[in-house]
Amino acid sequence: MPAAGTPVAPTRPRPPDTTWRRGLTGAVVTALVATLLAFAPATTAHAAPVLLSQGKPVTTSSQEHNGTPAAHAVDGDNGTRWSSAHSDPQWIQVDLGAPAALSQVELRWETAYAEAYRIELSTDGNTWSTAYSTTSGGGGTETVDISGTARHVRMTGTARATQWGYSLWEFKVFGSTGGDGPVIPGGGDLGPNVHVFDPSTPGIQAKLDEVFRQQESAQFGSGRHAFFFKPGTYNGLNAQIGFYTQIAGLGLRPDDTTINGDVTVDAGWFEGNATQNFWRAAENLALNPVSGTNRWAVSQAASFRRMHVKGGLNLAPSGYGWASGGYIADSKIDGTVGPYSQQQWYTRDSSVGGWTNGVWNMTFSGVEGAPATGFPDPPYTTLDTTPISREKPFLYLDGDTYKVFAPDKRTGARGTTWASGTPQGRSVPLDQFYVVKPGATAATINAALAQGLHLLFTPGVYHVDRTIEVNRPGTIVLGLGLATIIPDNGVTAMKVADVDGVRLAGFLIDAGPVNSPTLLEVGGENATADHAADPTTVQDVYIRIGGAGPGKATTSIVVNSDDVIIDHTWVWRADHGEGVGWETNRADYGVRVNGDDVLATGLFVEHFNKYDVEWYGERGRTIFFQNEKAYDAPNQAAIQNGSTKGYAAYRVDDSVDTHEGWGMGSYCYYNVDPTIRQEHGFRAPVKPGVRFHHLLVVSLGGNGHYEHVINQTGSPTSGTSTVPSTVVSFP
Repeated sequence: MPAAGTPVAPTRPRPPDTTWRRGLTGAVVTALVATLLAFAPATTAHAAPVLLSQGKPVTTSSQEHNGTPAAHAVDGDNGTRWSSAHSDPQWIQVDLGAPAALSQVELRWETAYAEAYRIELSTDGNTWSTAYSTTSGGGGTETVDISGTARHVRMTGTARATQWGYSLWEFKVFGSTGGDGPVIPGGGDLGPNVHVFDPSTPGIQAKLDEVFRQQESAQFGSGRHAFFFKPGTYNGLNAQIGFYTQIAGLGLRPDDTTINGDVTVDAGWFEGNATQNFWRAAENLALNPVSGTNRWAVSQAASFRRMHVKGGLNLAPSGYGWASGGYIADSKIDGTVGPYSQQQWYTRDSSVGGWTNGVWNMTFSGVEGAPATGFPDPPYTTLDTTPISREKPFLYLDGDTYKVFAPDKRTGARGTTWASGTPQGRSVPLDQFYVVKPGATAATINAALAQGLHLLFTPGVYHVDRTIEVNRPGTIVLGLGLATIIPDNGVTAMKVADVDGVRLAGFLIDAGPVNSPTLLEVGGENATADHAADPTTVQDVYIRIGGAGPGKATTSIVVNSDDVIIDHTWVWRADHGEGVGWETNRADYGVRVNGDDVLATGLFVEHFNKYDVEWYGERGRTIFFQNEKAYDAPNQAAIQNGSTKGYAAYRVDDSVDTHEGWGMGSYCYYNVDPTIRQEHGFRAPVKPGVRFHHLLVVSLGGNGHYEHVINQTGSPTSGTSTVPSTVVSFP
């Protein structure tokens, strides 16, 4: 279809036949032309018509069944649809969010189409005018030219062409919002720090090695990189993955892209200690490890997703120094996973050939082949399924076209999404994304969102002087190569409206030197909408306060919306690096959950000045929690919480009636004042609906101690041997 309502460039009136000017001097001609143009009618610049309706709030008179909701008619996917009840009349209406000058409506009908219908417009959603009507609709794709200014657009079907209801694959509204700013194009290239290979590309190993040399020890550097491998087979590679580096396949399934070789993380740069191997990712690849076992020795903020390891997986560094990971999801490891020196690990919706040993906390949900629960010895917490999950969106190639695949939600999930074939979900072409590159401003990013585009952040560091506002249901915000957003002047980096189905994934928010009240907010303060059918997900979204330089934020993440899934996050007030000190990188609270029915799968929150996690919403659930209290408390008085010694790592408010957690640990290392006593790691109301399974607290080397595990339950830690104090169930 040609661009909807593409305008003809306006022209100024010009003088008639110019032969009369012969013989006049250039100066005189110039003066005469200037005079004529001065009296010419003024022209007005108009923004080119664009698709306004995609992802906007939509309502209907009825819905045939759960599989055909209204939102499917504005999701940009020609494979999903809305369908109504089998009666007349029926309607579907979209709220564009602001008045717009309208030019065209496109109706892409399924077999059940309208023989008679009206296109109606409204400024307030109550009073409607008819912009178009017909009694001879033909089905298929109908393109209707309209004119008028409205915020709400409605299709009202008055006579069905079949015995069924009305069914639309897509309901598209085109126009402009009236500004004279440029239309922001979707799509485009992925920038210089996205390295795309196919099996015939020369010098792949050399490029991998070059980037690794830059990133191996660049813990707080500005380099950001993503390696993408087109479907095919690659031989003899060893991809060593350093800081802020992502490696991924571009197929729909991991087995579409096979590396006969390794994707390696080790700790040679840090003398064999892997506890600082942060901020990296491996996704959507099949590996045939050279030795039969692939090494992935990582700690926090390092995801291993949609991977197929045709052998074993070693999670420890060579030499078996300490490591503090970690996270696996939607992956298949044919052989045995050996965590060895890993302090803790969470694995979700995967398949393993076996699992050997563990240190303090190994947690599994929905994992085929997982070991049986044995906490505290062996330290295994195993749930047969994951209550609710939805995998992270990812970039892939459909032929030569880049798209982002957004997997469907699963309930009671077990095993991978791709074991039995192509995963279920929707594909969004790259031309529906604003491809954000370094130098982009928050104003442009917000304009792209308002225009109806999704966001794809290419690898880089982005300063924003105003909040990124994600207001449209179903918006995808996807970062590549650990793209990093830094809020300037104390603004909140990103806010998500209380809408369905937003997906945030794959980026780092790094606090700026001026205190931000929050860094990420999901839902407004009084959010009440039910999002159970299509929740917002926050996946591989990391927060950092300090480390790369001074940073401050009162609360890092606030979740106000109901039904949100937090799937793997590391929220970290830095304990080392630049700009670190009790007040220098002040950050009182890590994660605050106000929404109901929020699920956290893989929650890592560390070192906050007060509470690391506070939970106020009902029916919250956390599967796996890892925490360290702030190392740098100067003395007991600095952390005193009224009459309580210290702030709990994880606190459920006394108002909450229902809450549950599995596989949760808190550690202390008060190295500035080792005499500090921490009352407990966990605090919760004693109620029948509030339950915890498999809790532990650990004093690292005797630097400070816990007096209890949860409330007044659990033995105190003691000595310097880092032996956990555990509670199997509470109450």
